[in-house]
Amino acid sequence: MRHVIALDVGGTGMKAALAGPDGELLHRARRATGRERGPDAVVEHILGFAAELRAYGEEHYGEPASAAGVAVPGIVDAERGIAAYSANLGWRDVPLRDLLAARLGGVPVALGHDVRTGGLAEGRIGAGKGADRFLFVPLGTGIAGAIGIDGRVEAGAHGFAGEIGHIVVRPGGTPCPCGQTGCLERYASAAAVSEAWASVTGDPSADAADCAKAVDSGDPRAQTIWQEAVDALADGLVTALTLLDPRTIIIGGGLAEAGETLFTPLRKAVRRRITFQKLPSIVPAALGDTAGCLGAGLLAWDLLNHTDRTEVTP
Repeated sequence: MRHVIALDVGGTGMKAALAGPDGELLHRARRATGRERGPDAVVEHILGFAAELRAYGEEHYGEPASAAGVAVPGIVDAERGIAAYSANLGWRDVPLRDLLAARLGGVPVALGHDVRTGGLAEGRIGAGKGADRFLFVPLGTGIAGAIGIDGRVEAGAHGFAGEIGHIVVRPGGTPCPCGQTGCLERYASAAAVSEAWASVTGDPSADAADCAKAVDSGDPRAQTIWQEAVDALADGLVTALTLLDPRTIIIGGGLAEAGETLFTPLRKAVRRRITFQKLPSIVPAALGDTAGCLGAGLLAWDLLNHTDRTEVTP
C-alpha cells in the first residue's frame, strides 16, 4: 500500500504515523524528543525515528514510504527545508528536510511549522472543512495562529504569518518575552489563565482547567479571571477578523477543552465588538493532538501529488 511518513515534533515528545492515500493514519507511534541531551541528539533522534517508520512500512505494507512530512516548532523556513530556530529544542539552522531525505532513501520530504501544519489539517479535514477562509488559533502555553486560504496555509513573506498571540491588546500591560507589552498571549493563553488562577488561590499546581471548573461552580474570583481572558481574546480575534475576514475561526489548545464555558462567552464578546465586520463561525478544533500528524501527512501527499502532476505535464 502506498503511504507516507507523518512526524509531529514537539518540545517534549514526538508523535508519528504512517498515513494512507486518503489521509488515514495506518500506524501510530510516539517517542520522547530527548531535548535534555542537546540539539544534535534531538536531530539524530528524529532521523532514527523516521528510519524506524520507513522500515515498519516496508515490512507491513510491502513498500517503503513514498514521501515524508514533518512538523516542527519555532521558526521554520519551509521553502528551503530548514528548521531555523527553536528555543525549546535549542537548534539553529538545521537542514532537516535534506537530512531526512538522505536517511529515507531520497524520498521527497516536506517541512512545516507545527501550528500551521495542525491548522492545515483542521482546515482541510477537521473543524474548518469546506471553509475557503479560516483562522486556526490554539490556546496553549502561548497563542499562535494559522491563516487558511483555499486549502493551504499562508506562511507570510518571512514565515511569521498568523502570530496572533503577539497582537497588543492591552497597551502598556504585562511584559511579553517577545519584547512588547500587553500581548494577547499574556492574557488569554492557557498558561496565562493558569498563572492568574494559581496566584489567586495560592495553589501553585492550580491550572486553567481548575479555573474553568471554578467558573462553572460559580466562584466569582474564577469568573473575573475567565472574563478578562475572554475579553482579551475577543479583542485579538476582532483585530484578526478585521484584517483577514475568515469564514470560520477554529479555537484549539488546552483552553478550548473547557468547551462552552469558553465558547459561549467568547461568541458573545466577539459579537459585541464587531461593527461592519462579518461575524465568522467560532468553533472548537476537531482533531485534538492528531492534528499535527494529520497535517504532516497532508504536506507529504501534497508533495507527491505535485510531483505526479509535474511528471505528466508535457
